[in-house]
Amino acid sequence: MTDAIRPRSLLFWLIVAGLLAMGGCAAFGLKQPETAPQPLPTIDKPSPSAKASTRADGSTLTDEQAQAALLTQSDLGAPWTATRGAATWRDQLLKANTSAGECQRLLDALYTDELLGGPGRVAIGLDDADTDAQLRYQIAARRPADVNAALAWLKTMPARCARFTAGTQTGITEDVQVTEAPLPAVGDARQGLRVSIAATDSDDRHAVLTLDVAAVRVGQDAFTLTNGGLGDVPNDATQAAVQIGALRLADIRKQGRAQV
Repeated sequence: MTDAIRPRSLLFWLIVAGLLAMGGCAAFGLKQPETAPQPLPTIDKPSPSAKASTRADGSTLTDEQAQAALLTQSDLGAPWTATRGAATWRDQLLKANTSAGECQRLLDALYTDELLGGPGRVAIGLDDADTDAQLRYQIAARRPADVNAALAWLKTMPARCARFTAGTQTGITEDVQVTEAPLPAVGDARQGLRVSIAATDSDDRHAVLTLDVAAVRVGQDAFTLTNGGLGDVPNDATQAAVQIGALRLADIRKQGRAQV
């Protein structure tokens, strides 16, 4: 008989399956591994490779504007708090391989957090201590034409990658499903996805990782959002973050034009 594992009882299975280091985590899935390839970019630490220069014509956000456009934990309220580090499921469940063509590109984009085809300019992570979900929000460093192309590609995913199988290096088999997810009617172009990854270990025990994904272009600017976790994922947080993010970007632009 298969053993369906509830979210709060996942810790033991993940240790056995090699998904968590034995060094001990303060809370499941929310401690940044000591061997993480790079720290999470934060509101005061833009990604060096994505830093944009200030331009007099205002076509590119200044560093100060990009930082001001980020969400904060006060925007979403309790139980969201500042992140405690990259969720361990990012390495252990999103770092997977599939032979299903474009679906590998989707997995890679989810793992590297580059949904629009390149690294974000600034980003912030928030944790929901009640559900162990983690929200990652970042301002993009891409031209509008590149953003539109990435949005068009994301829009094809529910049809091209509706359901496929993948596998991890630790021997976990994954049944991945991708569906379109509605977003608030904000910005100039947007695309939402819900990605569900049902993971099965060699003992036929199961866990499900759910990811809400959103990418939105607001004029010349864009942002992406992932809200993921094992078990329940608060979709209301996704909706609120998208709406607040789009309004804030538009407001930052409006303020910039008024100062010119």
